[in-house]
Amino acid sequence: MENRTARLTLLIDPEKKAAFEALCREEDVTPSQKVRQFIREYVEARLGPDWRETRARPGSPE
Repeated sequence: MENRTARLTLLIDPEKKAAFEALCREEDVTPSQKVRQFIREYVEARLGPDWRETRARPGSPE
């Protein structure tokens, strides 16, 4: 389970935001859930699914 304590604020074109929200409704997910999914997939694609363990090891790059 992820901690949801950090906030990410971004600026987006209003039409794109409306389209994104409509697509999220079609999938029955919130925009926040979808953005978290995008970020999780991106991080795991770049760093691997065990990125947390890799980052926690002494001497690992931060």
